[in-house]
Amino acid sequence: MSQTVLVVDDDPHIRQLLVFALEKAGLATREADDGEAALAAVAEGPPDLVILDINMPKLNGLDVCRRLRAQGELPILFLSSRDDEIDRVLGIELGGDDYVVKPFSPREVVARVQAILRRARGPAEPPGSAMNGLLTHGRLTLDPDSWTARWGGQEAPLTVTEFTILKTLMGAPSRVFTRDAIIDRLHGPGFAITDRTIDSHVRNLRGKFASLGGHDVIETRAGVGYRLGACLGQAA
Repeated sequence: MSQTVLVVDDDPHIRQLLVFALEKAGLATREADDGEAALAAVAEGPPDLVILDINMPKLNGLDVCRRLRAQGELPILFLSSRDDEIDRVLGIELGGDDYVVKPFSPREVVARVQAILRRARGPAEPPGSAMNGLLTHGRLTLDPDSWTARWGGQEAPLTVTEFTILKTLMGAPSRVFTRDAIIDRLHGPGFAITDRTIDSHVRNLRGKFASLGGHDVIETRAGVGYRLGACLGQAA
């Protein structure tokens, strides 16, 4: 069965362009022309991913993202007419999985959508330290089959991108991953993503686990990148 993408933009030309490209790639589509219509469409039946314009009437994309994140971890790809790093980072910190700036190539949007959906379907590579299908390190446990993360038995609600970053670090616990290496794991080589975007995802991960007592989930190696922490609950 084809996966479904909800395209949310107040510009009918952009919606038509994206719908054509996505359906050509074998994906089913639905449309909404403003933020309120987007929330109604999700309530009728959640899609597999939402392409969400930031600047819309009635309810902007950032507010829609906040409301969707209060309900769950539906994958979100942001669109924006501004290449403003503040908007970009804010969108990621609210829980967006990726970000594309207008004008864009429809092929690039489709490629990013497919990358997010692949991650949501499950890992392509076998886990490096799995036991009974689970990845464990200290008090941290990941279940790649159900895409759930737990700290000491408490579930941490992660987006697809956050889960993939954490799974990448857990697959090689002693390795320090550069930001470029993390980007390659998320999208494959050649995707233009700023370091700040990865930093925002990592900040989100730290915040979610810190709220559960996990203050040492990810370590920063200055000038290099990130590695998995001890995951014992010890404050830095």
